[in-house]
Amino acid sequence: MEERRIGTVARGVRAPIIREGDDIAGIVIESVLAAAKSENLELRDRDVVAVTEAVVARAQGNYATVDQIAADVRAKFPGGEFGVIFPILSRNRFAVCLRGIARGAKKIYLMLSYPSDEVGNALIDMDALDAAGVDPWSDVLTEAKYRELFGIVKHPFTGVDYISYYRELIESQDCEVEIVLANDCRKILGYTDAVLTCDIHTRARSKRLLKAADAKTVYGLDELMSAPVDGSGFNASYGLLGSNKATEEKVKLFPRDCEDVVAKIAAGLKDATGRQVEVMVYGDGAFKDPVGKIWELADPVVSPAYTPGLVGQPNELKLKYLADNDYKDLSGDALKEAISASIRAKGGDLVGNMASQGTTPRRLTDLIGSLSDLTSGSGDKGTPIVWIQGYFDNYTM
Repeated sequence: MEERRIGTVARGVRAPIIREGDDIAGIVIESVLAAAKSENLELRDRDVVAVTEAVVARAQGNYATVDQIAADVRAKFPGGEFGVIFPILSRNRFAVCLRGIARGAKKIYLMLSYPSDEVGNALIDMDALDAAGVDPWSDVLTEAKYRELFGIVKHPFTGVDYISYYRELIESQDCEVEIVLANDCRKILGYTDAVLTCDIHTRARSKRLLKAADAKTVYGLDELMSAPVDGSGFNASYGLLGSNKATEEKVKLFPRDCEDVVAKIAAGLKDATGRQVEVMVYGDGAFKDPVGKIWELADPVVSPAYTPGLVGQPNELKLKYLADNDYKDLSGDALKEAISASIRAKGGDLVGNMASQGTTPRRLTDLIGSLSDLTSGSGDKGTPIVWIQGYFDNYTM
């Protein structure tokens, strides 16, 4: 058999523009099969088909309006005055949500983390923070103090001064606002004992600390729109987390019931090809921009649903470690065969084995989700489906 020269390949698959009510599973199956035919390719066992969460949610019609968000806010904070803490700085991810929150409130105490938000959007340059002698772990800055020390600071990519932007957005909804900057969630209790915590990956800790500090009312962004409001969409697990701007008055929520979607796609592809294809729905992967320092981690999870074959972590040996250590005296075919033999003989759990160090012990769904997110992009590529081949291959296959 001729030796294979290509390893992992990720292909963006073009699909029709997906609308509410469309059969998302059927569209994915048809799109992948059409792509395979057009490129003269065949699906293989353990290929991966990944579908972006955005088109799943759109097909489900999983939306909420600003008025529906406002109604949920009024139900949870009937007094109308509360803290909104640790939101990310985003016109796409949070601004429309904030409009709904403000529309349902009388006064908001907006507390921003600094020098950046949870996903790396900066309010203050670290060097400027050091020069001002500010300790972000203990110091609470009022909006006036922030302006005195740092003036107008605009986001390096969007050109937006988010403090002014959020202030104007809240006030446009006839809601008062007081803005402070702090990194200890409990500092908000100096202003109000009712709190909406908007952090994503640290939300459980924030809720725990606030409740232990005797906050009277504590909700997370994951608890807004966690059930239908006036006919809205919802997400029982994540609420408004993972939502995106649809229009100025509507957000697309993170998709729900995705287990059924991935199961239908896997079954349909097996019926059509006889191959056992793994399927997942993916959102944000994980990539830190080296210039802007922003992480692509605004969704609550990378993958809300996936087939059983994607459970677990890679179990791989580090080829360069073997070449530089165990087989440093070998070269050519002898080196290739020795490394191949090590791979064939590796056990099912390499934890603690030096030859596996540095092989990125992350979950398969997080790794594949990151690959898919970078492959599909977020603009006009028109490839909301990613078809990955060879991901589970190794040097011997």
